[in-house]
Amino acid sequence: MTINRQTAPDIEFVKGINPVEPEFITLDNGIPVYLINSANQDLVKIELLFEAGKWYEEKPLVATFTSKMLKEGTRSMTSGQIADRIDYYGAHMETSADKDMGYISLYTLNKHLEHTLPVLADVVMNPAFTAGELETLRQNRMQRFIVNNEKVRYLAKRKFNTLIYGHEHPYGRIFEVEDFAGIRREDLVDFHASHYSARHCKIIAAGSIRPDFITLLNKHFSGFLSQQTGINPNGKISFPAVDPAKNKITKQDAVQSAIRIGRTLFNKTHADYARLKVLNTILGGYFGSRLMTNIREEKGYTYGIGSGIVSLQHSGYFFISSEVGAEVTTDAVKEVYHEIDRLQQDLVPADELDLVKNYMLGTFLRSLDGAFALSENYKGLLEYGLDYDYLRKFVDVVRSVTPEELRDLAGKYLNTRDLTELTVGK
Repeated sequence: MTINRQTAPDIEFVKGINPVEPEFITLDNGIPVYLINSANQDLVKIELLFEAGKWYEEKPLVATFTSKMLKEGTRSMTSGQIADRIDYYGAHMETSADKDMGYISLYTLNKHLEHTLPVLADVVMNPAFTAGELETLRQNRMQRFIVNNEKVRYLAKRKFNTLIYGHEHPYGRIFEVEDFAGIRREDLVDFHASHYSARHCKIIAAGSIRPDFITLLNKHFSGFLSQQTGINPNGKISFPAVDPAKNKITKQDAVQSAIRIGRTLFNKTHADYARLKVLNTILGGYFGSRLMTNIREEKGYTYGIGSGIVSLQHSGYFFISSEVGAEVTTDAVKEVYHEIDRLQQDLVPADELDLVKNYMLGTFLRSLDGAFALSENYKGLLEYGLDYDYLRKFVDVVRSVTPEELRDLAGKYLNTRDLTELTVGK
C-alpha cells in the first residue's frame, strides 16, 4: 500500500485513560503514603509534601529559606557530608517551596535505600540551620535578586501578582532587597517546627517499590512526630478585591518591554477549569496558538508569547506574558486584545478546535508516561483532595467541549474590563 504523504491522517481523540492507581498506606506515626509501583528499573522516587509554602509565612522569604537550608547541614552531618553521601550512592536530593507547599525529593536506587533513606529522614527532621550556611545562602540569593531585578521580565512577573491580589494577600506579597537582612535563624527554626511535621506531611513514592519499603519508612521516620504549633490560618482571612487597571513600570535603559495581562480566577476544582484550559490553549497555550501566530509569526513583534492558567490551593489566575521590542509595545498590546475579542465574538472553527483537542490530549497522555510522571500528576491531585476520577473527567470535557461553550467562556472570563495590564520598559 502506497502512503499519500500529501494527505494528513485522520485525527483520533484519546477515548479514555487508565493510570496505575496508587496504593494507600499509613505509617505508624500517621503519615499517609501513596505508592505508585510502576517501573522497569530498580529506581524509586520518594517525595515528601508539606504545607509549608509562602502562603503560610508571616515574614518574607522564610518559606524559601527554610526549604533551601534543609540540605545545608543537620545535627549530625555538615552540608558537605550530606552531598558526599548522596553522591556516593548515585542518588539525588532536591528541595523547593512554592506558593502553597514545601517539597523534599529523593531519587535513589533500591539497593542503596538503607544508606540514602536515613539521610532523607535526617534532613527532614534534624536541620541545623547553621549561621554560616544561612549567611552564604543570604548573600547568594540577594546577589541573584539584584541581578534579576534589572530584567524587565523578572520585574513584570514579580509585580503582576501584587497587582491582581494586593500587597497584603499571601499570593501578592513580594520581598525586597532589604528583606534578606531581616531573615534570622530563629525564623527558620520556628517555621520548620510549625510546618515540617508529621501532621502536615504526605509521602508519594513512585518507581520500583521494594517489599520492605514501608518497614524502612517506619524505621527511619519513627521519630518524626506532629508538633503542637499550628498552621498560619491565612485561609480564613478575607482579602479585599483588587480593581483591574493599566500599570507601567518605566525602565529607560530597556531594549525590550515586558507585557503581562491577566486576572484572578479559580483553581482546578472549579467546574469551568477544564474548558477554560482548552480556551487558553487556543489563545496562547502552545506554539501554534493565535497569539503566537499573530504577534510572532505575522507581526514579528516578539520571539515568544504565551498565556497560562495557574491553579493555586486558595485561588488561581490567568495571564498573558511576552517581551517585545520597546517601539512596538503599544501595537503588541492592541493585538493581544484583538485576539481576545475574536474569541468573544466568533466561534472557533471545527478544524482548529480538533487540532487543539488532539494536542492537549496527546500532551496529557505523555504526562502519564512512567512512574515519575504519574507521581507528578497524582501530586497535583492530592494537594486539592482529588483523585484519578478528576483526570478521567478532564479527558471527557476536553473531548466534548463545543465552540459555543468556548465563546461563552471568553465572554465570561476574558472581559477586558476585568483584566489587569502591566508593561515594564521605556
